[in-house]
Amino acid sequence: MSEQSNEIKKENKMGTMPIGKLLFTMAVPMMLSMLVQALYNIVDSIFVSKIEEAALTAVSMAFPMQNFMIALGAGTGVGINALLSRSLGEKNFERANKAACNGVLLALFNFFICILLGLFVAGPFLRTQSDDTVILNYANDYLSVVMVFSFGLFGQMVFERLLQSTGRTIYSMWTQGLGAIINIILDPVLIFGFAGIPAFGIKGAAMATVIGQCCAMILGLVFNLKFNPDIKLSFKDMSPDFSIIGQIYAVGFPSIIMMSIGSLMTYLMNRILYTFNSTAVAVFGAYSKLQSFFLMPVMDLNNGLTPIVAYNFGAKQKGRLLKAYKTGTLAAVTIMAIGCLIFELIPEVLFKMFSPSAEMLQIGVPALRIIAVHFVVAAFCIITGTMFQALGNGFFSMIVSICRQLVVLIPAAWLLSKTGHVTAVWWSFPIAEVASLAISLVLYKVLYNQKIKNL
Repeated sequence: MSEQSNEIKKENKMGTMPIGKLLFTMAVPMMLSMLVQALYNIVDSIFVSKIEEAALTAVSMAFPMQNFMIALGAGTGVGINALLSRSLGEKNFERANKAACNGVLLALFNFFICILLGLFVAGPFLRTQSDDTVILNYANDYLSVVMVFSFGLFGQMVFERLLQSTGRTIYSMWTQGLGAIINIILDPVLIFGFAGIPAFGIKGAAMATVIGQCCAMILGLVFNLKFNPDIKLSFKDMSPDFSIIGQIYAVGFPSIIMMSIGSLMTYLMNRILYTFNSTAVAVFGAYSKLQSFFLMPVMDLNNGLTPIVAYNFGAKQKGRLLKAYKTGTLAAVTIMAIGCLIFELIPEVLFKMFSPSAEMLQIGVPALRIIAVHFVVAAFCIITGTMFQALGNGFFSMIVSICRQLVVLIPAAWLLSKTGHVTAVWWSFPIAEVASLAISLVLYKVLYNQKIKNL
């Protein structure tokens, strides 16, 4: 253990490197790889839309279930990230190793849950959103693949979090980038067929996704074994440690709930929009893909910020902790402001990537312009939620998410839908974000007084 301790003291940068440079080196590699991932999401939808609009609608209806899978993996990863980084900051290397090994076990557990959901829940879930046989067949074909073969998703996520938690984000950049690039290459091949490979249609899009995830998982495992000396993955430490699992989910479970609320919000929004027509659902799905090009880099900025905040909280370095928060907020606001400008200035150009019908353009262009109004405010709320999670107050993030997406957004969308104009429904997003801002400010003050003020 002393050899490991000396190596960590020598290499760990989260307690010594200037905050701006540290956040840059931690977050930028992940943000670049996430841009590639976001590009894949858009390209994937572009290819799916070329099948027909019903296929794009089907992917939109499948998204809540797919997002729940991501919530399981990412929420667990947040807990692993916070515990492992805090343990390293406190020089508790044994607990750090146990956090890593139990994280791998939890990835396997999440995979088992998704197999059951894919086999027994996905079909009935989709039928609550539509009675269109064509759309349902497309959605079932897509979900049956991504859920039953989700081990690549969960493996990729946990191995990337281990790299991020120890400051080796350059390696997680390569794993994310590899998975996304493989997806982009395989999408047209498996959807439309090529050089003797049959055309699998929408099922091909799902196959490309899981193959990319599996490749990224394998590379992530190799990187952790070869280039991550801060933790030691071993079979003898793979037995469940319920104390460690409890600490992981003390932070991770609120994150899972928070992201799952996003799935529920999408599901309910799809149902509200379907009362107008299926094209409105397709517009919402296209918007979700487009906004991910800006939101996903901000989320990976979070992943870079979380270990910095957690480490310096464990090391009782108040100044560095607060500077990390301010620097992260400025970076997130900048990214989302750029996104807002693009959505406001060229919404027609963005939507034309999805081979839209005239009706889709008519609904989609004002949708992008209205929803983008809240982007800058959302950036502040996202980074503040990261502070809550990194300091072990994931429950605060959950409160903000519940209030924003269920208490305000969905009721506002439902009430606005009663006007009979689908354009009115999009204003529910800015309304909900204002509420989120108010709650985030109040809870941040509580957190500051409880944990930061006297650090």
